[in-house]
Amino acid sequence: MSERLFGLHAVAAALEAGTVDGLWVADNRKDRRLGELVDAARAAGIAVEEVDRRRLDELAGGGRHQGVVASGAAVARSWPQLEAAAAGGGLWLALDGVQDPHNLGACLRSAEAAGCEGVIVPADRAARLTPTVRKVAVGAAERLPFYTVTNLARSLEALGEMGLFSVGLAGEGASTLWDVDLRGPLVLVLGAEEKGLRRLTRRACDTVAHLPMAGAAESLNVSVAAGVALFEAVRQRR
Repeated sequence: MSERLFGLHAVAAALEAGTVDGLWVADNRKDRRLGELVDAARAAGIAVEEVDRRRLDELAGGGRHQGVVASGAAVARSWPQLEAAAAGGGLWLALDGVQDPHNLGACLRSAEAAGCEGVIVPADRAARLTPTVRKVAVGAAERLPFYTVTNLARSLEALGEMGLFSVGLAGEGASTLWDVDLRGPLVLVLGAEEKGLRRLTRRACDTVAHLPMAGAAESLNVSVAAGVALFEAVRQRR
């Protein structure tokens, strides 16, 4: 089923990924970046319609569309594909019930920048690849594999049997993340806004660590914490 996505970066990435089936562009905008998107769409045989600003606003649901809206399927993969991809090891990010689309989009962007193999989320009670997520991710949602699994805790256990080490992040973790070896095949696991890691997810992790915090703040926004944790892994792996 097709969904709307909008924004220059998100639409360009979706065109490159081959997931766009229709394009609407502002009839009063004639700049180079938009022209390149139109040319790419037409070269791929995708219908392009020029519409006024009001129509674009409606299509984007009030989102900041930058003069372009596309229709296309958001691609989410499932456990069999994850199992095959994880056999190669690498760095992965799992999000245990993140629900804010802006947080998920920011996490996807950081995960791609850190060289993650993919992002794993539970099928229930978690944000999906909505137009807002794809816009905030600035193309990462189209380029980075996104997996939904029925049971995150069981999936982490199965990945552990394949040789991946799972590190959960929680304020009560016994050690700091800096003291954990993050150099091997790895899944970094972060919890949802406010609630953090669920009990079964925490139990499925090989270890639970915390980020050292100064001052009165008790925690970071999940997307900020994900970025810090991912690039600590990048630092160690280099």
